[in-house]
Amino acid sequence: MGLTNRKADQRSPRKVVVVVYEGVKLMDAAGPLQAFRDARFSDGCPAYRVALASESGGLIMSDTGVRLETVPLHRNVLRDIDTLLIAGSELPAALIGTESLRARLARCLDRPRRLGSVCTGAFVLAELGVLDGHEATTHWAFCTQLEREFPAVIVKPDAIFMISGRIWTSAGVSAGIDMALAMIEDDLGHLAALDVARGMVLFLKRPGGQSQFSVELRRQVHDGRGQFDDLHNWIRANLDANLAVPELAAAVRMSPRNFARVYLRETGERPARAVEKIRIEAAVRLLESTDDPVKVVASRTGFGDDERMRRAFVKTYGTSPQDFRNRFGRRQR
Repeated sequence: MGLTNRKADQRSPRKVVVVVYEGVKLMDAAGPLQAFRDARFSDGCPAYRVALASESGGLIMSDTGVRLETVPLHRNVLRDIDTLLIAGSELPAALIGTESLRARLARCLDRPRRLGSVCTGAFVLAELGVLDGHEATTHWAFCTQLEREFPAVIVKPDAIFMISGRIWTSAGVSAGIDMALAMIEDDLGHLAALDVARGMVLFLKRPGGQSQFSVELRRQVHDGRGQFDDLHNWIRANLDANLAVPELAAAVRMSPRNFARVYLRETGERPARAVEKIRIEAAVRLLESTDDPVKVVASRTGFGDDERMRRAFVKTYGTSPQDFRNRFGRRQR
């Protein structure tokens, strides 16, 4: 993703407007707003002007019961706008916003340099035809519905956020912050976005990068009782060790045969595949956050050689470690 047409050394704050409505999910709106509000130019001046807007302005009730003060979505708010985001909701897609709000949005979609949605806000963009022919995502629970109702949209159900031209869409809730950080990095550079992430005590890019579910979260869903949590932590601390079944079984004081059987039953996958996934996730973190050569990453994460790691990446992500770094690494912007 290249830099935008405004360079980071310009000191004119960009206007970001987040559109909300009755029942909006609070974090869908507040998360990105906080990130943009915290972003600074190198001289400490605010890099963005942020606003919450609704159809008529005034107080809007969020899903938490917290009321949000908004300004009306009219020409003054849209003047000199840089980024327009539509927040999401847990409401059925058909109830998100109103017909008159969508009609008002339809008249102004060509104004922002960058147009996006958080969570189910993607349904509003899809209904307006904005997402036709574009790759897009939304909350994992609604991806199938988005694909079914809007077949012209290329839905990416596993992505944290997607960028297709000037159109940005994110997955649910906290993914809106991930997308906002990526926008800040695109506008202002890596260090400015990193400063925001540090202030919010967040990853600039999540471990595992571009997936709504990390390897570990998927594993925790299966291993609901957490029987092998300590083992997984031990594996992460010993990635370059021999992690065959006998060694894993010894670590949890079980016989190899019993361990393999119980592990498969509790986690839904075989120990060898679990080890490979943990190594891949560790390699992803290094590829995203360091400049270590691929061979060094392969060694540090226990793959032994870069060809073995390449095969694992192709199987998991459909791409090589170097291509993954080129797309998601810290030097991409």
